[in-house]
Amino acid sequence: MAARPVVSVFGLNGSKLDATVPLPSVFTAPIRPDLVQFVHKNMAKNRRQPYAAKQQAGEETSAESWGTGRAVARIPRVGGGGTHRAGQAAFGNMTRGGRMFAPNKVWRKWHIRTNSNQKRYATASAVAASGVSALVSGRGHRISGIEEVPLVVSAEVESLSKTKEAIALLKALKAYADVAKVSNTRSIRAGRGKMRNRRHRQRRGPLVVFAQDNGISRAFRNLPGVELVDVTRLNLLQLAPGGHLGRFVIWTQPAFEALNKVFGSQTEASVQKKGYTLPIPVITNPDVSRLIGSDEIQAVVRPSGPKNMRRPFGQKKNPLRNTQVLVRLNPYAQVLRRAELLGKNKKTKKYTHKKSASAKFLQILKAD
Repeated sequence: MAARPVVSVFGLNGSKLDATVPLPSVFTAPIRPDLVQFVHKNMAKNRRQPYAAKQQAGEETSAESWGTGRAVARIPRVGGGGTHRAGQAAFGNMTRGGRMFAPNKVWRKWHIRTNSNQKRYATASAVAASGVSALVSGRGHRISGIEEVPLVVSAEVESLSKTKEAIALLKALKAYADVAKVSNTRSIRAGRGKMRNRRHRQRRGPLVVFAQDNGISRAFRNLPGVELVDVTRLNLLQLAPGGHLGRFVIWTQPAFEALNKVFGSQTEASVQKKGYTLPIPVITNPDVSRLIGSDEIQAVVRPSGPKNMRRPFGQKKNPLRNTQVLVRLNPYAQVLRRAELLGKNKKTKKYTHKKSASAKFLQILKAD
């Protein structure tokens, strides 16, 4: 996306207009999936509602231990007689009708604060990832018929107020396939959640970003999987649902043009966020695993030979046992090895000389 300076604008009938919009700087921000997952997990925790067990649950009966000497466990037991309950163990987490072990408390740390700069970085990364068609299609969105990503529509879309007009627009843009996918994936939830106001499950569809709500929220709100958000209130939970980058986003032209004011650039500060500038990428391609596995690097790292005989990610032979690998890593090792061998030969010669001298001495003694 950084190589294309302008983006086309599409009209209500799905055709390209003569106007083009310059690409905002936020689409050149570094894409950090690790940071997005970290921030998304922390933000998702802030929507939890505290729950706990009743403090007196399991301990509302009058029970007392019988002590030792009665050949039974020392767990508290219900007093009285005449019923099955009399003499039964109580209170413990292993007993019938007892409390749970370490019951939940409402004062648990349910919510987590995240640094504002981290959240802004993650949001910028999610916006940048929405402009990469490979990430959008890899996330499962049906964008094979879309002419261009990011998809920008004219400002007239913000004035739509009827659902049939919104459907006609999506069909003209060839984006309705993603909405149909959401409708086909709607299913009943497995488990107790279907009795707790979350009966159905379904996938996520397009995210429509607008600048002014002149009826657009009424037009798109009944479409399954479609969400709407103001450009000044972009949320990571919507831009990267589940912490996965590549949400299919439909921008209106005013909202797309306002991104430079919302996020700024690497050199100019944001108008909405005081003193904030976009992060500068340290490396051009942050995908380290892809860099290591590239043909250019593997051609140098991997040994020569047939592909099926190559070892993945470099040489794995032990240099302490393999002399060729040792010399390749440390050329001076060959000099040391040669000196060592010469030293052994010198010791052997001295020992032979001594042995011959001693034999000659014995011969002299015998002659005497």
